[in-house]
Amino acid sequence: QLQASGGGLVQAGGSLRLSCAASGRTVTDHVMGWFRQAPGKEREFVATISWSGQTTYYVDSMKGRFTISRDNAKNTVYLQMDSLKPEDTAVYYCAARRTLSSRKGTDYPYWGQGTQVTVSS
Repeated sequence: QLQASGGGLVQAGGSLRLSCAASGRTVTDHVMGWFRQAPGKEREFVATISWSGQTTYYVDSMKGRFTISRDNAKNTVYLQMDSLKPEDTAVYYCAARRTLSSRKGTDYPYWGQGTQVTVSS
């Protein structure tokens, strides 16, 4: 089970750090990803990180603002979000899969419940 947390209401330009803790299974050997879904829009890829933490991928619009990281000792992955914009408002989901990183949500069999991020202008 994946439990996402850390969402909330923040002003534009602010920061939030999301956490995704795994319980009941280890994800230390899994690729972890963050996705988001805004109201009325399709779910979109945000970032992914390899099991070792050495390889990360981001959607271009978030490079330099968002940072994905993981602490395998805590079975947890993080998403540090800086310089937030109103268009970053969405429900953010973490997901896990074995093998290779992927930007496709359908490639991830394990999902958390989502955490709401709201950025006010």
